[in-house]
Amino acid sequence: MKEQINPITDWFIRLLKGVLVGIGFILPGLSGGVLAVIFGIYDPLIRFLADIRQKFLKNVLYFLPVAIGAAIGIVIFAVVVEKAFGKYAALFVSLFVGFVAGTFPSLYRTAGKQGRKSSDIGILIITTIALFALMLVGGQQLTEVTPNLMVWLGSGLLMGLGLIVPGMSPSNFLIYFGLYDKMAIGIKDFDFGVIIPLIIGFIICVLLFAKLASWLFKRYYSGMYHFILGMVVGSSLAIFPTVVFPAFTAEQLAMAGLSFWGALLLSLLLFIVGTVASWLFSKVEEKYPREEMF
Repeated sequence: MKEQINPITDWFIRLLKGVLVGIGFILPGLSGGVLAVIFGIYDPLIRFLADIRQKFLKNVLYFLPVAIGAAIGIVIFAVVVEKAFGKYAALFVSLFVGFVAGTFPSLYRTAGKQGRKSSDIGILIITTIALFALMLVGGQQLTEVTPNLMVWLGSGLLMGLGLIVPGMSPSNFLIYFGLYDKMAIGIKDFDFGVIIPLIIGFIICVLLFAKLASWLFKRYYSGMYHFILGMVVGSSLAIFPTVVFPAFTAEQLAMAGLSFWGALLLSLLLFIVGTVASWLFSKVEEKYPREEMF
């Protein structure tokens, strides 16, 4: 029989999950939606957003620490991005890819909870290859976009898709368009000309597409989860050629004050640390029953 977790401890665990999901929204190569799936909050969140009136107060209280944590994660990491990400991109991303890799066994079990067909494996493989190729090609097509109100609104829509469509990394697209560093600076400086349209765009996207996502999960649980799993694997693999490997150029290494082998070993070490930490976290999670919100 699974142990019951202390309510105060549970509140802080949800806060921590929110911090990591927030970091996932702003860290290139990762997806807040992926981390929401990994931490077991994606399904109840989508169901809540699809029908906000159902158990409204209970859901708000449940997701309040997640929202607070996400805001903290976004703001804190925006500061980190400006100060250090340019120098230590490979190290940061390797750690977070490790976080994702360590939860793959748990995600795979969750995807097969209602059975697994050969077509589901096909969906997993095709989605992995397709997203990997899309991100690989997109990473080579950098385009500068001049920021304005509509651009930040559109960026907020992208952030919302990063939640609704796990595996999609909004930050990657913002990098492609030359908006990522400007967004990070705007958040760090509390520039409401950036923050408000981002929030509005995010809310609009989530409210528009949450109901569709909820319906798809109810009707095609196994196929949808294997699709998401494919996006997790494809986006994680694509991080290496699009974000990590470019950080090993002579110019980037000199900026970080690291040798090639030093940077490579540190990246591998952080990847292993992230993998082991998230695997252990997922094993702890399995000891406790996840609250059934619906």
